Amino acid sequence: MANVFKNSVTSSIGTSATKVYEAPALTTTTVIGVSVANILNENISVDVTVTDTSEAKTSHLVKNVLLTEGGAQVIVGGEQKLVLETGDYISVSSTIADSTDVVVSVLEIS
Repeated sequence: MANVFKNSVTSSIGTSATKVYEAPALTTTTVIGVSVANILNENISVDVTVTDTSEAKTSHLVKNVLLTEGGAQVIVGGEQKLVLETGDYISVSSTIADSTDVVVSVLEIS
């Protein structure tokens, strides 16, 4: 089994839900960090969801969380971890176009 630490960086996310990380085939992933940043000079709200493809379910990690001008929020980190199986993914959307940058840090186990 190979263990690989990786970052997934996605810039300028807007109003459409955008996949920021998807667990690859034959891989179990431990998400060790998800950080969302407001890159605008005004307040925004963001939604972060996780989709479990084997169960065909999507749930919010956060919904309508306020990010102030230039602010950021750690959605997953510290003591909190998230496990994704093959095909599961994290998506992010914002209330304003091209307003959000996201960094997802993971440990992929294959």
